[in-house]
Amino acid sequence: MVRSALEAADAGGLVRHALTSSNILSTLRSAPAIDVVAVGKAARAMLIAATDATASLPLRHLLGVSPRPGAGLPPGARWYASAHPVPDPHSVVAARAVLDIASTGDAADLFILLLSGGASALMAMPAEGISLPDKRRASELLLKEGVEVHALNTVRKHLSAIKGGQLAAAARGAVLTLAVSDVVGDDLSAIGSGPTVPDATTFGDAIRILDQHGGRDQYPAAVVARLTDGVAGRVAETPKPGDSRLARSTALVIGGSRTAVDGARAAAERLGYDVYVIDAPLVGEAREAGRQLLDTASRVMRGRTGPLCILAAGETTVRVSGAGKGGRNQECALAMAEGVGRLAPEAVAASVGTDGVDGPTDAAGGMVDSTTLARAEALGIGSPMKYLNENNSYAFFEALGDLIRTGPTDTNVGDLQIILVDTP
Repeated sequence: MVRSALEAADAGGLVRHALTSSNILSTLRSAPAIDVVAVGKAARAMLIAATDATASLPLRHLLGVSPRPGAGLPPGARWYASAHPVPDPHSVVAARAVLDIASTGDAADLFILLLSGGASALMAMPAEGISLPDKRRASELLLKEGVEVHALNTVRKHLSAIKGGQLAAAARGAVLTLAVSDVVGDDLSAIGSGPTVPDATTFGDAIRILDQHGGRDQYPAAVVARLTDGVAGRVAETPKPGDSRLARSTALVIGGSRTAVDGARAAAERLGYDVYVIDAPLVGEAREAGRQLLDTASRVMRGRTGPLCILAAGETTVRVSGAGKGGRNQECALAMAEGVGRLAPEAVAASVGTDGVDGPTDAAGGMVDSTTLARAEALGIGSPMKYLNENNSYAFFEALGDLIRTGPTDTNVGDLQIILVDTP
């Protein structure tokens, strides 16, 4: 089911499908020159697919930005291996290169941005008065506080010279953005911090987020100064809806979490499962989300018999207090260890990051089943709660052999949760 979800969310396939649609083809054929830039965890697959789909058209610049080295790239493509989840100097170099391409050329040209998860950190250009260490420190503190992605991006946009519509505002020609979404709700202004779409958030929103997550005294003075200057009107806001500079910018979501869910659903049905999809996105603290998912599964099971597959998707957060190793998917799965066996005599639950990388680990996620507690006791490794308290879910799953490893997938549509039960 996980493999089928990843196949459905294949970023290259999604780009090919979009670029060969009739309405986009007419736009491509009318441009005297086309620049293609791909930024995000799926950049490599998206750039290759776009080059294949537009091979007969006047391509001028090809550029990709990703956390990983480029391989098998189209001839003439430039590649920047950048940093994620916290930007580094490579992120600034990459952002400058992207801005240079967008801001040159003629008004009749077309700038195509292929956007996927991770772009916020991978393409970072601090605003005037903000150093990269200042921006890094702010991001690190917010991540440690477990802030959700919309709030994190609100702050990022107001510390940036490229996010929140500012890339499109700098473009000379028309802009077409094709996005593979890793954010809940597929909000284009949140994917990669919305470099080519209007930003409805404000400096006031950003400073309130600092106040709610540690207090502004914990953040670099230059960051606080810029946000307060923005609130006072001394710094210009990001482009808002209706801004004429974005009139020729079009953005489309070509795939998201539901794309992966549909792939998993098709596989489950082929295997003979009755499938129930939870419509509400799974969000919030990972361990709480896992327990809530079990509660929902228990309600869904009532009155049903036979093999049942319950699917959910979303993006959770982790508030780090321990010194262990893990990621949000591993924590979500581990939180289900003590309750999954109560669903049915035979039950299994998993949480997987579709990018193949869960936190600073080599795993995509983890899985638990009706035998997890007994196997942990037999090995003498301790209770799941002990590992949750230490943020050390990776060690628990590694000891049991229940890590899910896919390797980097060249796509990113958020997280997928699967619960399988055989109800008597």
